[in-house]
Amino acid sequence: MQVSENSVNNTPSLKNLKGFDGNNPPDPKLIDSCVHCGFCLSTCPSYRVLGKEMDSPRGRIYLMDAINEGEIALNTATAQHFDSCLGCLACVTTCPSGVQYDKLISATRHQVERNYPRSLPDKLVRQLIFTLFPNPDLLRLFLFPLLVYQKLGFPQLIRATGLLKKISPRLAAMESILPKITLKSFQDNLPDVIPAQGKKRYRVGVILGCVQRLFFSPVNEATVRVLTANGCEVVIPKSQGCCAALPEHQGQTEQAKALARQMIDSFADTNVDFVIINAAGCGHTLKEYGHILADDPEYREKAQAFAAKVKDAQEFLATVGLTTKLSPLTDKPLNLVYQDACHLLHGQKISVQPRQLLRQIPGVKLKEPIDAALCCGSAGVYNMLQPEVAEELGQQKVQNLLNTGADLITSANPGCTLQITKHLQGNKISVLHPMELLDYSIRGVQLEI
Repeated sequence: MQVSENSVNNTPSLKNLKGFDGNNPPDPKLIDSCVHCGFCLSTCPSYRVLGKEMDSPRGRIYLMDAINEGEIALNTATAQHFDSCLGCLACVTTCPSGVQYDKLISATRHQVERNYPRSLPDKLVRQLIFTLFPNPDLLRLFLFPLLVYQKLGFPQLIRATGLLKKISPRLAAMESILPKITLKSFQDNLPDVIPAQGKKRYRVGVILGCVQRLFFSPVNEATVRVLTANGCEVVIPKSQGCCAALPEHQGQTEQAKALARQMIDSFADTNVDFVIINAAGCGHTLKEYGHILADDPEYREKAQAFAAKVKDAQEFLATVGLTTKLSPLTDKPLNLVYQDACHLLHGQKISVQPRQLLRQIPGVKLKEPIDAALCCGSAGVYNMLQPEVAEELGQQKVQNLLNTGADLITSANPGCTLQITKHLQGNKISVLHPMELLDYSIRGVQLEI
């Protein structure tokens, strides 16, 4: 059957389709680099759970191309497949053709947020997330109510009844990963400048993060102690805010740009040699500032210069070397399993360095899990927005970690730590950041395993 040009142009389903706008749509050249070989399918966590072609990188690239060409619309049917992507970037590592899926999905997500009208419940949940989590000062106001909530035993009641899950699976997912609030959560006692111990080797800035500084402040304190013990003068600008990871990963364009500018400005006059970050997702975004602010004539060069200084804490220490003595963490061999955070492994290509550092601790024996490169399901705020898929991935990840028989799990991303801790479900194995383990080893602190 032949269809004339006029009939196509006058067909309502093909005419005036709502699609991408002209502001940085997915690049057709990058789309065309995909040869649709299917190597990405087995490594894609959403495809492994959902089993649908359109929930794979290859399928999403088909959709991007079709929307670009005006063949299909950007609507609920297509947007759901972009939303199902965790952004773990495992496909980028796997692809034999070098397809830059990270750039494609990033451009697409910004298009979706601008051009796809979300439902009111979806809009409200996202508004809550992007108002609260990238704002540590606002988030801090909720600490006391959350502390009272936990002390009165409400989490056990809420989870036992399952009522919140029936009302809103997304709110139930947020509640289920809530970390334990302690008095340390209320403290913000790191000074602006902490001198190096012994001979000064470097002057470095440290980024505190949002969730990290409030719920995992011991990790930041440990990071500072490890850096200073190894000859680094540490600078912590109080004007720093969110790194922009959460809004950038979810297509919140203007919020991400504003936060990136604020971060750059906060380090502008510090004269640091490097900017150190200890959270995987944050680190990946910080290194992308040149891309995020590429269209900003005032900040373009500043962003590139800032991104060039950013180093993950493990990446930095493995490169410059440890200069202080390390002590055993236990009086017997410690079987340790390192969990690869996706934005370290796939986003920043950092995998060997953490293992190199951990092996320097006397008595540590590293165990490797099967499917080590599979996402745990946290993926920024994915486990709050797509709780069903995240639930299955979290269970798989934890089971694989437990199957190693390790005494301890170590993870370099707060989101991964929350997700893994949730799914440990009563297992008495702990999850610690590699910087905490190095800190304990330097200070001679013994772990109770």
